[in-house]
Amino acid sequence: MVRSGSQPGQPQHAHARRPRHRHRRAEPRAWSQPSPRMAVAPPSYCFVAFPPRAKDGLVVFGKNSARPRDEVQEVVYFSAADHEPESKVECTYISINQVPRTHAIVISRPAWLWGAEMGANEHGVCIANEAVNAREPAAETEALLGMDLVRLGLERGATAKEALDVIIALLEEHGQGGNYYEDANSCHSFQSAYLIVDREEAWVLETVGKYWAAEKITEGVKCICNQLSLTTKIDAEHPELRSYAQSQGRDTLEKQEESITVQTMIDVLRDKASGVCVDSESFLTTASIVSVLPQSRSSPCVHYFTGTPDPSRSIFKPFIFVDDVKLVPKAQSPCFGDDDPAKKEPRFQEKPDRRHELYKAHEWARAVLESDEEQGQKLRKTMLELEKQGLEAMEEILTSSDPLDPTEVGDLFYDCVDTEIKFFK
Repeated sequence: MVRSGSQPGQPQHAHARRPRHRHRRAEPRAWSQPSPRMAVAPPSYCFVAFPPRAKDGLVVFGKNSARPRDEVQEVVYFSAADHEPESKVECTYISINQVPRTHAIVISRPAWLWGAEMGANEHGVCIANEAVNAREPAAETEALLGMDLVRLGLERGATAKEALDVIIALLEEHGQGGNYYEDANSCHSFQSAYLIVDREEAWVLETVGKYWAAEKITEGVKCICNQLSLTTKIDAEHPELRSYAQSQGRDTLEKQEESITVQTMIDVLRDKASGVCVDSESFLTTASIVSVLPQSRSSPCVHYFTGTPDPSRSIFKPFIFVDDVKLVPKAQSPCFGDDDPAKKEPRFQEKPDRRHELYKAHEWARAVLESDEEQGQKLRKTMLELEKQGLEAMEEILTSSDPLDPTEVGDLFYDCVDTEIKFFK
């Protein structure tokens, strides 16, 4: 947990935390470009916009997940749960102590791992992770993945600040490391950055090993990608950290002249010309999320997931937290249990078919969009019309003065996925 107060020699707005374990002191290394022997992180992007740049008192959050082209992401809902004392939670590579209660969450994650690339919880907290290029080599030793920390922050933090504290504490206790990809031939390990957002504020958290720096955001627009960006405006930092990065973030959203809306964020995530939407030989935007967090607590948060690759050829589908959310197995990958090659050592000796029903249906749509110009144009028009219907329905909910009827939205995401699959078939 970050302590308030200042350390000698620090600016008054800086907060520091003493590490739980003693770290061996070494000459600080600048956070900069990766060394030639290191894996290069794909350029994922995530954004947040606060009022008045965002429209109608809304905080708008968006994230593109750039991953290996053939990787499948699933969208999974987990209800709030109570846990037995001294129980453990099995993350991607290691087990850690469980907490007495975890919040309800909805996440988009590579289907082979435990954590999440991005997601939200029932309290209106959204978190996205970025694999980061840094000069400091990332640990290949299996520990917590950055994606594990996304899920743990969502499960344990009821505000952005609480989630930040959770991630920092777990980072210092367990460290981060291990293969970011389902690849038996090489270990792709990265440092991590996070964008942690709620209705009132956001935190940018950047990490190298167990070291970290954080910046609080309450206005304007912020983007993070695969480069460390915090420089001198540090609101919290690891007590032994003194080397900062030069800004590398894109200003794609800043260029928007009008108020930023859900549609604005979706359009930015679909922009291939700017590089925000990745479609290269090795990497693809395999899933996307846009979340709308009304600053008025009388309105629900709405989270739009694609669950499919390439947002320019996908439909953003809405999800709202209520007590009785209908599960969506058609957006979930097959479960292989203890026989999953990701859980066996040595890992990843096989690569099972992790495609879910929505992914398979979308493969047909992508093929049409790529190969048949006339049919593809018609298909894209119809897909955008389906998406528009969902956006308009959510706009009505957000602008209504009537209380939300949970029975009307409990199966919202389920119905949208079902409609999309039927349409493709």
